[in-house]
Amino acid sequence: MNNRTVIGLNLTFFMRALIATVLSFIAMLLPFTGKESGGKNMISTVFSVLSAENSAGISFFLYLAVLFTTASLIVGIASYLKTSVKIVKAWMYVQVCATFFWTMLLFATKIILENSGIEENFLLKNAGIGFWLGILTAYVSLVFIMRVAEKNVGYIVLSILGVIWMFPVLWILLTALRAEQGYYVGYFFPKHLTLKNFYDLFHNSAVPFGKWWLNTMIVAICGCVLNTLIVLGTAFVLSRTRFSGRKPFMNILMIIGMFPGFMSMVALYNILKGLGINQSIGALIVVGAAGAAMGYHITKGYFDTIPKAIDEAAIIDGASRLQIFTRITIPLSKSIIVYQVLGTFLGAWSDYIFPRLLFGDRQSSYTVAVGLFWMTDFRRIDSYYTQFAAGAVVIAVPIVILFIWLQRFYVEGLSGSVKG
Repeated sequence: MNNRTVIGLNLTFFMRALIATVLSFIAMLLPFTGKESGGKNMISTVFSVLSAENSAGISFFLYLAVLFTTASLIVGIASYLKTSVKIVKAWMYVQVCATFFWTMLLFATKIILENSGIEENFLLKNAGIGFWLGILTAYVSLVFIMRVAEKNVGYIVLSILGVIWMFPVLWILLTALRAEQGYYVGYFFPKHLTLKNFYDLFHNSAVPFGKWWLNTMIVAICGCVLNTLIVLGTAFVLSRTRFSGRKPFMNILMIIGMFPGFMSMVALYNILKGLGINQSIGALIVVGAAGAAMGYHITKGYFDTIPKAIDEAAIIDGASRLQIFTRITIPLSKSIIVYQVLGTFLGAWSDYIFPRLLFGDRQSSYTVAVGLFWMTDFRRIDSYYTQFAAGAVVIAVPIVILFIWLQRFYVEGLSGSVKG
């Protein structure tokens, strides 16, 4: 980006950004609270919170929203008087912060106003026009400033969606740290934070979460290894070899795969019960491995992209099919293997329907999905809801670690695959 671009091509966006920033500042002078508290604007609300005997620990969201909105206006005027790449980028970063803190006020205002004694039962529907105008213009300003800074429209949309997608994650984390028990509270940020929910989760005799977690880890690891090996083997055979009945076999697998899996659950349960292995985690592993081959399609499609000339060269050098598979195809297929590992692990880790049917009332065999749902039953949800949230945080940890560890393999392709 250069000065000419800012002054010329993006002048329209620049002026729109500046106008939106001015409106965002004006919003702070309009009614921020409801009529019950006198319709105070944002500035007077800040002074009221500062002078209150009691104030919420998250009142800094209100202060920083005012600070960064004012700073955004100052930097915007400065960039208008002296157009500079650095100033425009600084304006964008300041507005990002302003937009973030305005957004957080959606969830923090209730606690801030009620703890300060400004309002008794604050509801967002009773907020003043300044509140809603400030949030709207904050986002509009951010979009136009990013356009001035020559950020791609897709980048802008993904940035905003990324912020929105983070709220459910933040909400479940805050609920897990919430000291106040109960299913429903009328605020987003807890009044008091504690780690007791995590402690109770693993030390409550009525909730054997540690056992559930171990059951799920066993099922996920065993299922992940077995399913991945079966899928890779099936896909390799169907991709690199030709044999009688190959096409009909592929068609049969495709037709069977079109039917929802839950249609066979009752039959599977009766079979497992007849074998005497129902209500055991081994049954989950067996059932998962038995149907793994039907998920070969994506992996086969990837194997089809590997040049067959590599296989032919290896055969000339005396390599067997097994050696080609283990020493050539697998090293060249790390990205699809990572995809398969993550998919099968996540599927086994979060599976609920079949484990719920299989285990029935045998609580000691529950997986975390079944156990956490048991905690949200209407008879127990008030007592266990914060522990449920803590459990949701705990079960997310293995998935995050596995993804971070394996993501580097996604970008690996066929480099180095040409025979020298």
